[in-house]
Amino acid sequence: MPETIIRFENVTKQFDDDPPVLDHVSFEIEKGKFYTLLGPSGCGKTTILRLIAGFLEATEGSIYLNDQKINQVPANKRPVNTVFQDYALFPHLNVFENVAFGLRIKKMKKDVIEEKVKEALRFVNLSGYEKREISEMSGGQRQRVAIARAIVNEPEVILLDEPLSALDLKLRTEMQYELRDLQRRLGITFIFVTHDQEEALAMSDEIFVLNKGEIQQSGTPIDIYDEPINRFVADFIGESNIVPGKMVQDFEVEFVGRRFECVDQGFHPNEVVEIVIRPEDLEITAAEKGKLQVTVDWMLFRGVHYEIGCIDVDGNEWLVHTTKKAKIGDKLGLAFDPEAIHVMRLGETEEEFDKRLESYDEATS
Repeated sequence: MPETIIRFENVTKQFDDDPPVLDHVSFEIEKGKFYTLLGPSGCGKTTILRLIAGFLEATEGSIYLNDQKINQVPANKRPVNTVFQDYALFPHLNVFENVAFGLRIKKMKKDVIEEKVKEALRFVNLSGYEKREISEMSGGQRQRVAIARAIVNEPEVILLDEPLSALDLKLRTEMQYELRDLQRRLGITFIFVTHDQEEALAMSDEIFVLNKGEIQQSGTPIDIYDEPINRFVADFIGESNIVPGKMVQDFEVEFVGRRFECVDQGFHPNEVVEIVIRPEDLEITAAEKGKLQVTVDWMLFRGVHYEIGCIDVDGNEWLVHTTKKAKIGDKLGLAFDPEAIHVMRLGETEEEFDKRLESYDEATS
């Protein structure tokens, strides 16, 4: 059974009389996984990181690490290390001394420090850079130094506060692979903060999607992408076509004035819902063959696909990702499978959503 390493129980963080940055948040982090806290600026993701690290104190609620309450445990007594957005390296120290800094504070023996630093640098592919000055390092190399400084202390948890945000796109992608590989090799828990959806989907075992101090949804990248719980998650994770609808009965939904077969169940008859169809799940066809008839309004070339904006006869806008080219003004059809339709219940909590999915899985197993 998976071992829980961090647990939040009804944690609230509020500064003075401002609205809570976190509002009665509860969750569990399992040992040895890569977690991502994802959300827009101000949603509370960095606050969670700082509460775990001990840089902030919770206003209400309890925080546990290995089943021990740590609300009053000072930051330097917690088995966690943080990699900051600006890396927080010492410019006057070389690579070796930056990585060794925490070990020297602990007054370890010289030979032990040397062995641990070299091992940490080997893990981040910086062997031979011990004497290099920080000013001579690239952005990606500085990030690796910061990670080496974190892992050399052998923490149980590494916290990463948007450490890739300052890198260019190509280097950022390379470092995503390296970070994920490093976490797997180390086998320790990583908690990563980002507002970049693609980054979260690519790197994570589990994602927590936050908005306005609350966790909107948690789960694997595939679960969250394929089964968003509400409009915020559907919009924030990837791109979505969202239209109002009505769940006529199990496996039958109505939207844009027509009824369609779907794979959802467990709703009330004729319940008002919202419908999500991802742009890549729409296929362009001849107008008469499509389930929807649309007119092309605009088109952009994205390299691997075209992004086409369409408008149906009722004025609803549809975004399509396709390798097929179209012209503005073309009359087309849009085809989609029943599995492409995702039905969202209005105001559903994550607990209610999970129970409904469990019922569906039991019915289809």
